Amino acid sequence: MIKVIEGYELKKGADIQPVFLKLRSHAMTFPGFIGAEHIKSVKGSPISALLYDWDKLENWAIWESSKLRKQTLQGAEAILVSKPRITIYEVVPTSGWAYSRLKP
Repeated sequence: MIKVIEGYELKKGADIQPVFLKLRSHAMTFPGFIGAEHIKSVKGSPISALLYDWDKLENWAIWESSKLRKQTLQGAEAILVSKPRITIYEVVPTSGWAYSRLKP
């Protein structure tokens, strides 16, 4: 599984929630989509991000280059300071991690 963080720097007072709802609803129709969350900054610049879960990088790439995604983002350009910043991570299983409690 991969996690994709797609960050957006917004103009002051901008509401990106409707755009994120459209992106998520369209992404749900693509193979390999697992889920998405919306997060936003609480301090500093107004930044919001979509945290996507995809089964594999190839399926994310299909969504990323899709006409639906591009059209949706084109409609949001008026509220963005810059183009979205995308960071992709591979999920690494943590089953081998051991918990050790430090004794005082």
